[in-house]
Order: sequence, then C-alpha cells, then structure tokens
Amino acid sequence: MTTARLSDIAAQAGVSEATVSRVLNGKAGVSATTRQTVLAALDVLGYERPTRLRQRSAGLIGLITPELSNPIFPALAQVIEQVLSRHGFTPVLCTQTPGGSTEDELVEMLVERGVAGIVFVSGLHADTTADHDRYAKLTGRQVPFVLINGFSERIAAPFISPDDRAAMWMAVQHLTELGHERIGLAVGQKRYVPVLRKIEGFTAAVQQLLGRTPEEAADLVHHTLFSVEGGHAAAGALLDKGCTAIVCGSDMMALGAIRAVRQRGLSVPQDVSVVGFDDSPLIAFTEPPLTTIRQPVEAMATAAVDALLEEVGGNAGQRSEFMFQPELVMRGSTGANPR
Repeated sequence: MTTARLSDIAAQAGVSEATVSRVLNGKAGVSATTRQTVLAALDVLGYERPTRLRQRSAGLIGLITPELSNPIFPALAQVIEQVLSRHGFTPVLCTQTPGGSTEDELVEMLVERGVAGIVFVSGLHADTTADHDRYAKLTGRQVPFVLINGFSERIAAPFISPDDRAAMWMAVQHLTELGHERIGLAVGQKRYVPVLRKIEGFTAAVQQLLGRTPEEAADLVHHTLFSVEGGHAAAGALLDKGCTAIVCGSDMMALGAIRAVRQRGLSVPQDVSVVGFDDSPLIAFTEPPLTTIRQPVEAMATAAVDALLEEVGGNAGQRSEFMFQPELVMRGSTGANPR
C-alpha cells in the first residue's frame, strides 16, 4: 500500500501510519478497538480490506422492512446493519414492496438460508387484523426474532417501540402553547398498533388540554395513506374543518400537508402549523424546516439487535415490550395561531 494511502487511512482513523501498517500486516501490539477503528477507516475510504483481515461472519441475520421510500426505514435498517456488523453478523436486508414478496415468503427464504435470527420492522405483527400464529410457528422452528414498531400480546418475543401516545401528547401540547385551538391529526389506517396508539394519545391530549368532548376529538382525526399524497388529502379535509394546526403520522405526510396548505394560498407556519413524526434524514432541510417528533432510531435499533443476540445466544431475553421516549424537535413549521 502506498504511503499516500497509509496517511489517508491514518488521518481518517486518527492514529499513526505505523499503527495502520501494523493492523494491515496483522502484527500484534494494537488494541481491538484501534484495530476496528482502522478497519472502519478503510471501509469509509472505500479501500478493500486485505484478505486475511476479512472477518468470518458469525452468521446471517435477516432484516425484513417495508418499502424504502419512507426515509425512516432505511435509517433504521442502516443502524441495525451497523450494530450487527459490529457483533460480527452479516445482515441480509429484505424489503417488502407492493406486488413483491410477502413477509411469509421472505421469512421462508431466510429460514432456508439458515439465518441465526430475524428483525421485523413494522411488519404484520403491527397489523391487528393479521394472523399472528405465523410468529408462533417461527418460534417452533427455533428461529429467534425481535419486532420493531407494533406490539401484540399474542406473540412471545421482544418488542421495541417508540411511545406513540407520549409523542402525540408532546405535539398537541406544543401547539396549544402556541395558541392553537383547532388541531387535527392526519394518520394511517386504524388497524395498525402505532396508529391506534397515536389516536389514543392525540384524543386524550385534545380532550384534556383543549376541553374537547370524545366525539369532537374523534372528529379531528383523519385516516389516510402514509405518504405525501395521503398527507395532502388529509390536510385538505382538516383545513375544511377549520384546523389551524395539523399533526401528521409521518414526515412524508407532513410534506404533503404543507403542499396542501400552500395550494390554498396559505403559508406555513404563518397561517397553519404542521408537525411531522420520525425526524427522518434530510427533514431539517425542508422549507420551512419541519417541526417533528424524533423517533430514537439509534437507541431502538441497538436495543433490537441486543435483544435478538441474547436470544441467538440461547438466553431467552425479556419477551415483552421495550418502550423508547420520542422527542419534540422544534423547527420552522410551527408558529403562533394567527387568529
């Protein structure tokens, strides 16, 4: 390897060239942490690892995620894959796309490949109308798994969720403090656990903080698709009901809501405030930057892998739900009620 490349790697890793040389030549006298840092620097700079330094994988772990068009799913997948790699496992990413392989087909393919375990992100476990026996069968086949977003008492496995109820409470409280009195919720279909929890949190907050009746609170919830188009349609309906603020079930929906507000010749946040959910990558750079509820992606992904690897190692972890606190990130899409 040339001296130029050695110095690049040394600078990236924050170590001396001599240390880089020792790692690349497999010499002793380098701590495991420093060795990992140097190998990570190689990867970041796009250099291939010398053959003898390529780790033998501890095994394959399947990761089944919904479509990648919503940036929160690739964000979760990336952290899960990084944490798995740190533990020596090789992640196998399977994406469900409309008209593509079903969750059951992907599970079958992963089990045939001999995966050591599976991480499910927002899968059928989150759908209250789905048959959850498929997970019991997976347990019967001795395949450990962990589930992110969506809890079911009928599935004996570790669950990782953000606190959707608390998230909605934070959003409504933020908007009431800005003087908004008619706040709407644009959210997905009712059969999903995260949606049901968001509705519970939202309606409880609207009743307690704004004195609405349960019927009035329910009337401020609009079900739609989790997409830009869905947010656009829901915002139109909520604006017709006189809402001056709209809380959305995802950042993508919030972008659609902002578009709907602008199409009416109104502006965000001068006329209507909009709050997203996820804090997906790049959302801070929209115009205006989006106020949103941040899912603790790093903490959730790390906990999911830790719980799964406990199961893979034969230590039955806690077969219950680990709830993570979301955080309100205030940016430019929320402002005082204009009326």
